Amino acid sequence: MKRLAIPLLAVALACAAGEPGAVTLRWAGRGDINTTDPYSQNENLTNNVNALVYEFLVTRDHNMKIVPALATSWTQVDATTWRFKLRPGVRFHDGTPFTADDVVFSFERAKAPSSQLRAYANQAGVAKKIDDLTVEFTTPGPNPAMLEHVITINIMSKAWCEKNRAAVPQNFTQKEDMITAHEANGTGPYMLVTRQPDVKTVLKKNPDWWGIKEGRFEGNVDEVDYLPITSDATRVAALISGEVDLVNDPPPQDVPRLGETAGVKVIEGAENRIVFIGMDQKRDELLYSGVKGKNPFKDLRVRKALYESIDIEAIRRTTMRGLSKPTGALAPGPEQTTPEIEKRLPFDRAAAKKLLADAGYPQGFDVTLDCPNNRYVNDEKICQALAAMWAQIGVTVRVNAMPRAVYFPKLEKLDTSLYMLGWGGAATDAIFVLQPVLSSYSGKGDGDFNYGRYTNAKLDALTAKIKVDMNPADRLELIHQAFLAHNAEINTLPLHRQVIPWASRANVTVQHRPDNWVIPYWATVK
Repeated sequence: MKRLAIPLLAVALACAAGEPGAVTLRWAGRGDINTTDPYSQNENLTNNVNALVYEFLVTRDHNMKIVPALATSWTQVDATTWRFKLRPGVRFHDGTPFTADDVVFSFERAKAPSSQLRAYANQAGVAKKIDDLTVEFTTPGPNPAMLEHVITINIMSKAWCEKNRAAVPQNFTQKEDMITAHEANGTGPYMLVTRQPDVKTVLKKNPDWWGIKEGRFEGNVDEVDYLPITSDATRVAALISGEVDLVNDPPPQDVPRLGETAGVKVIEGAENRIVFIGMDQKRDELLYSGVKGKNPFKDLRVRKALYESIDIEAIRRTTMRGLSKPTGALAPGPEQTTPEIEKRLPFDRAAAKKLLADAGYPQGFDVTLDCPNNRYVNDEKICQALAAMWAQIGVTVRVNAMPRAVYFPKLEKLDTSLYMLGWGGAATDAIFVLQPVLSSYSGKGDGDFNYGRYTNAKLDALTAKIKVDMNPADRLELIHQAFLAHNAEINTLPLHRQVIPWASRANVTVQHRPDNWVIPYWATVK
């Protein structure tokens, strides 16, 4: 990814000028969205921007509660059947009407192998058109998180996709280029105007959005200019100078200074996102290690040694400047965990060294840690801190940091031995981490983000029950058992939940969300 220097930033801002009198929100972040195909990449910023163009059947209000969107109502007919009544009079940005055909098409498209949302689309079941404004879903079993699954699938135009030979999602991993990667046609509050990767993405208000009549457009933002500014210093300088209005990922070390800067304000907030380290536990020999003929990460003692040599308080205090919440759980939020699940293994360097020796690595070993440098808060710095800590027990770690646009395709190809990943969002139900991230890989959505390709049979069996158990108390107990099953095997190394304050100009009013989504139609720029 290009570094956006000050001159290039000035050019981008000048080119992004909208219509005379239009109110523009200039929003900057460390990285760019990956694609405008809403199913191709399940990545938070990408999802955020795409959701401004492509809507869902249901959406979230200010309190993150699920409320009607393209569906006005829904009923559960029986244990495996859900019926949704669709909103009449809605049109896509190209003027074509929205109907049940688009819903059926979208959920089928989202099940394709190149879709990163297929686990959710599969759990939502098979969609069938009853009439133009009624859709019925038949789920593979009782689904206690049905609405949470439905809210992950953006609705696309069947006619537009088929006309443009985009009936299946873009294969981002293989660098496929197709119209959906840079053009869009949704029903949402904003329309995509221009998409210049690594430079800017421009959206403008959809004057025909149904939500305007219902009072959903609460702010005054007519245009959104998203600017990826890789350099922390450049991004912060642009905010202070007034060249940008909002930064929703300010570097932790600059937050105190921003809070004391005239014309700037800090908006406090935590994010539902767990950051963790994954390990290749599938291959008999690691791709990026000098150890030949065996894989150290297949040994629980090695995984435990890496865990116990992490001084998480030092990372929280020094690397994160206090803006993290250390945890031993792999759940984005603590609502469905217990103190036992949240408890971390103790930091014990001597015990870690003994575990390595017992596992046959008294002198340690070497390995490469793949890490993004513009996705999570201080991601590269965290990886460097981990490398220094692991060096203390004899594990030599080479940090291989790269931009998110290169990083995620690398992970999807399983071209890694040790890697960083973050997971979380608006949905905090445990199934949204247990199924796609912690389950064994099935090729049908389960374990799609289990890049270490480990298998945990006990966790898999519990997750299968969690998918269909409609009794809240029983289901919660199964969730607890599943997280404990993961923790017992240390299949991944949990670090912390992110805390992400936003920073904006003083004349900007915007609501901080725990999924770190910016909602411009709720924002006001005075």
